[in-house]
Amino acid sequence: MATIVEQIADIQAEIDKTQKNKATEHHLGKLKAKIAKLKAEQEKRQAHAKSSGPAKGFEVKKSGDATVSLVGFPSVGKSTLIQQVTDAQSETGGYAFTTLTCIPGVMEHRGARIQILDLPGLIKGAADGKGRGKEILGVVRTCDMVLYIIDPFHDTHLPILHRELELAGMRLNQPPPQVFITRLQKGGVEIRSTVEQTHLTVEQMRDIIRSFGYTSALVTLRVNATADMLVDTMAGSRVYSKAVVIINKIDLATPEDIAAIRATLPEGWPVLPISAATGEGIEEMKDFIYDNLGFMSIYLKPQGQEADLIEPLIVKDTSTVQDVCATLHRDFVRKFRFARVTGPSAKFDWQRVGLHHNLMDGDLLSIIMRR
Repeated sequence: MATIVEQIADIQAEIDKTQKNKATEHHLGKLKAKIAKLKAEQEKRQAHAKSSGPAKGFEVKKSGDATVSLVGFPSVGKSTLIQQVTDAQSETGGYAFTTLTCIPGVMEHRGARIQILDLPGLIKGAADGKGRGKEILGVVRTCDMVLYIIDPFHDTHLPILHRELELAGMRLNQPPPQVFITRLQKGGVEIRSTVEQTHLTVEQMRDIIRSFGYTSALVTLRVNATADMLVDTMAGSRVYSKAVVIINKIDLATPEDIAAIRATLPEGWPVLPISAATGEGIEEMKDFIYDNLGFMSIYLKPQGQEADLIEPLIVKDTSTVQDVCATLHRDFVRKFRFARVTGPSAKFDWQRVGLHHNLMDGDLLSIIMRR
């Protein structure tokens, strides 16, 4: 009997050779559902197996206000770039696979501390474990942003890298689909939709959902759902993250080289040309990373003191009072009594709030602790 890995490979091969159009979408959806189920079974077995622990160099402790990963083939300049923007010391060389472990560094920019991870180069087949691919992709999945690092002389690199991340369950520069599925005890599979469905028929949707073992469920669609959207929702292990394409080595490329590589990139994706060697475009890249990681400024007023309106605390724009407390010191959460806030998130000046209050950019916050 074929192993799970072999079954996945066979199904993926059938997907790759099947022409993608409206007529085949249902068939492809069922195949992808089979892969999702097999991968879930594979992960379950691995979780029960004895583990020798993570590979050296891949035990990455999160630090800073956000984490960004550098993803690219070997020798595209990732190590030179991380040395340019952080305090990390990553070995560089003119040959492939110079970086053999995950090397973290911190980039300080506009008051934010952003962790940058220099990862070993990805290669084709990484999602299946080639070149320590699964370890690398496991780290990438935990990051807030992916920086694809490519050079202008290899127009095949990005499609290969993007495919490996997709096979690893990452969905870049796209929001989670507005598809909601609730398992029920009885009643069959009921489909409710707020928009017209043109990709799949109701029966085709039911067929894909049943392939996950759901005999009864309530499905609510707030989007014109594709088979991929249904499969991703049912799989439940997808990671939705931001990505930007960094074209490195522009100091060595001609304008024709840059134009040719741009023509191969995904439409609508942000593209930043830089030279890690000379520093050209680096400041623009830093600004882009900061602007797209979703930061906000919170001003603090220590208890019994004047407010600091000069240097704000930089936090993610989803932060609560508890997140700010944890950023400042762990004792702030343990000894927390209440907080007062004035600004965009407050209903009135100096509103009394608790740990779960959602803050907004420009808020002035005062934390009151137990003595």
